[in-house]
Amino acid sequence: MSYTPPYTISNVILDLVGKISGLIAKYEVLEPKIVTPQLRKEYKIQTITGTLEIEGNTLGIEKVTAILEGKRVLGNVREIAEVKGAIQVYDNLNRFNPQKMSDLLLAHQMLMGDILTNAGAFRTKNVGVGGESGIVHIAPPHTQVNQLMVDLFNWLKSTDTHPFIQSCVFHYELEFIHPFIDGNGRIGRLWQTLILHQNNAVFSSLPVESVIREHQQAYYDALEQSGKAGDSTQFIEFMLGILHQSIDDAIITDQATDQVTDQVRKLIQVIGSGWISRGELMDKLALSHRPTFRDNYLNPAIELRLVELQYPDTPRNPKQKYRLRKKNK
Repeated sequence: MSYTPPYTISNVILDLVGKISGLIAKYEVLEPKIVTPQLRKEYKIQTITGTLEIEGNTLGIEKVTAILEGKRVLGNVREIAEVKGAIQVYDNLNRFNPQKMSDLLLAHQMLMGDILTNAGAFRTKNVGVGGESGIVHIAPPHTQVNQLMVDLFNWLKSTDTHPFIQSCVFHYELEFIHPFIDGNGRIGRLWQTLILHQNNAVFSSLPVESVIREHQQAYYDALEQSGKAGDSTQFIEFMLGILHQSIDDAIITDQATDQVTDQVRKLIQVIGSGWISRGELMDKLALSHRPTFRDNYLNPAIELRLVELQYPDTPRNPKQKYRLRKKNK
């Protein structure tokens, strides 16, 4: 008999699938007008930073940006290797087939190749997953991993359930099986993105992983609750909520962007996700007149909540810096 992962299509799931589908239709209209190459780069940086921060990487968005741009940075050698591996695998997202187990192994090799000696291969020892209260999940014996993954991919190839649900189920099942000695969370989130992207290309411009990062404890809780329940229903509900928020936040910001002047649009294109001073922004925009910059570029972007201040309680702080507002704020 073929394997079917246990889950229930709840009313919450049906409602969220409908809402996400509606938002995607709206976003598809906005995306070609709004999502510039610079913004795609920012989304990619947010995605990589988010998925790594969930696993404890401390480099932050500025250093991730620098590494992506080929600059040398100071930091923990392992953490720098993690960033480089994540950049490589997300750069190659379009080459992977989500239904091929060999591609999953290749992606893991790219992601963890500079960190693990056995990257790209399933684990050969038994493992437990730790949490705040100790071990929260004993993964299946390593001798079962290959067959469990074969069964999971066979299900993915044959199922006719909605791709939004497919992606969540696969993500949960991979975390449950825990097929690798390390990197399971990263590869699970990546593969969910890949399944979604295959269904609709707009998911390539949505930093879903950064929204998960903002709800990190709830993410862990949903995994644990589904584990205790013996099916992935609660995790599916949680992840569909994350997808809904990701698209909704993008639409809110993009609609605001669609209403702004050319000056504010230029500011958005150069400001980036890392903190930057007023002087540096003016240099990037080739501006020398402060009132023009303030009145026509900076203040309108702040009023539209497209740009945030490093010190919001003291706007005139001499050390004040600015960056693109995080979408879930």
